[in-house]
Amino acid sequence: MEENVELSPLVRQFYELKSENPEALVLFRTGDFYETYSEDAEEASKILGITLTKSSVRKDKDGQLLRLAAFPHHALDTYLPKLIRAGKRIAICEQIEDPGVKKLVKRGNKELVSNN
Repeated sequence: MEENVELSPLVRQFYELKSENPEALVLFRTGDFYETYSEDAEEASKILGITLTKSSVRKDKDGQLLRLAAFPHHALDTYLPKLIRAGKRIAICEQIEDPGVKKLVKRGNKELVSNN
């Protein structure tokens, strides 16, 4: 990984999970889609026959535009068996809180509204 590459929190989390589970193809639920990135995206696109594309803004660990492949979340029952039949181990990452919900954050004696 290049020293000066600024990774988004999602991409950083992907690489952390991938390093802990190098044998697994990592699927991230992002809104209405399951996305996979980098080499996992290349594998998934070949196995599933889905489009391999590049992010217009997110960078990979080498500073290149991040390769990604995605499918609608409601199609998991269709795509997951194909990946398993291809001999892949799968790690599924689900979002556990709504990123659009505003939360109160206490800073000293002030309460701030945050979207983070």
